[in-house]
Amino acid sequence: MKIEKIHHVAYRCKDAKETVEWYNKMLNMDFVLAIAEDHVPSTHEPDPYMHVFMDAGDGNVLAFFELPTKPEMGRDPNTPEWVQHIAFKVRDREELLKFKEHLEANGVEVLGVTDHSIFHSIYFFDPNGHRVELACPDPEEEKMLERLDQVKWEMLEEWSRTKKAPKHAEWLHQKELSQI
Repeated sequence: MKIEKIHHVAYRCKDAKETVEWYNKMLNMDFVLAIAEDHVPSTHEPDPYMHVFMDAGDGNVLAFFELPTKPEMGRDPNTPEWVQHIAFKVRDREELLKFKEHLEANGVEVLGVTDHSIFHSIYFFDPNGHRVELACPDPEEEKMLERLDQVKWEMLEEWSRTKKAPKHAEWLHQKELSQI
């Protein structure tokens, strides 16, 4: 028994049409499907909603619910805004920079490029306030992932005991420090 893949990831949106148009224009995602109901299928609760689905590439689907009868959407005030996000992979750094330029040209404030050693990212917010990340692999990604794989369980165990950052993968950020 094993999970095959993510079927879809769903978030709430303020306006379904605006969300579909934004993801289509900014990230070139195709609009796949819309479902609207007056009752929630799983709970049978009477609550009208619009559920839209966007093609996030390679069989991945990003979905949104517009819920007009519910209180205005918010976020968890105890979780920093950088924590909750969705990340999409792009082919390479050239593609990442093209997206950055495209987003900024369309008035989207972009943070980065941030060097995470194994990958490089840009960050921005969609019109609903959801943080989005675009990430491309580092040319040395495969070698670094092999090294990280060797220490993942030790790191997790140490973190579990101490709640302090283990130093098993300190080498990841040595490249960053040498560039300062």
